Amino acid sequence: MEKPNVSLNSMPPASSPKGTRAHSFFKRLVQQRTLAWMCIPFVIWAFIFKYLPLWGWTMAFQNFKPARSFSDQQWVGWHHFSILFEDNTFYRVLRNTLVMSSIKLVLGFVTAITLALLLNELKNVIFKRFVQTVSYLPHFISWVVASSIVLTVLSPDGIINLLLMKLHLIDSPVLWMGKGEYFWGILGATEVWKDVGWNTIIYLAAITAIDPAQYEAAEIDGASRFKRMLYITLPGLKPVIVILLIMNMGSILESGFEPQYLLGNGMNMDYSENLDIFVLKYGLGMGNFSLGTAAGIFKTVVSFIFLFSANYIAKKMGESRLF
Repeated sequence: MEKPNVSLNSMPPASSPKGTRAHSFFKRLVQQRTLAWMCIPFVIWAFIFKYLPLWGWTMAFQNFKPARSFSDQQWVGWHHFSILFEDNTFYRVLRNTLVMSSIKLVLGFVTAITLALLLNELKNVIFKRFVQTVSYLPHFISWVVASSIVLTVLSPDGIINLLLMKLHLIDSPVLWMGKGEYFWGILGATEVWKDVGWNTIIYLAAITAIDPAQYEAAEIDGASRFKRMLYITLPGLKPVIVILLIMNMGSILESGFEPQYLLGNGMNMDYSENLDIFVLKYGLGMGNFSLGTAAGIFKTVVSFIFLFSANYIAKKMGESRLF
């Protein structure tokens, strides 16, 4: 029987992986066109309010004067960045920012995960909802009110000093807000009090996605509550924890503004000032917009480095990642 003469040139070309991915993307886009149309207003908003203002980064390379047109500005290259990295104040506020962000990151994760695990083990629904409500409420208090509460509680005649003196732990009232070395701990405790309940929401939602059959099987095998939390709940939360950790690493230089600004004073400023206050005080406050912009660019670049590094490490370790 004569074999058909088939040349390699007559065979249909195999589709490339890149073309296959592009075809799959557009096919999914057509299938989800309603969601795509709903996203357009948000994309436009992000472009106008997030990307167009990046044009203002040019101020970091100028001796910017608000009254001059763009063509009349004096270009100075990296001069303001040089000033920034030669300023001891900048390194002090950078230290404060990193320390306060690290404290907030560690305490935020540990307390939120712990509270979520404990709430998940509560069998009394009424008591569980009561605890959730009480822990959520401080999140909705503005920092102006929250800082006033903290300052009142920690004042020389506040409840903390009165309680410590009643217990004979101190002999005289302590000026808590007047000693800089106490500020980081006070801020960390305040952040936990205000946001721990709110931060547990996503963990509780993730726990509900864990298959109940795993808990039933573990209980039949004689696993205690602690072991069920350790070997079932925590591994089930691992993807969520990794994703949130990557996102928080991207904002490691965003230690906050309002609590530091409201709780800070002349006696603890060496520990309370961060990059945002530095930009406000030494940039906008003194009319040096170029220096403030340079500090903002530095913060953005470092945040990108942390974000991509954390995502890369998660990818190499085979964990969940953003991209």
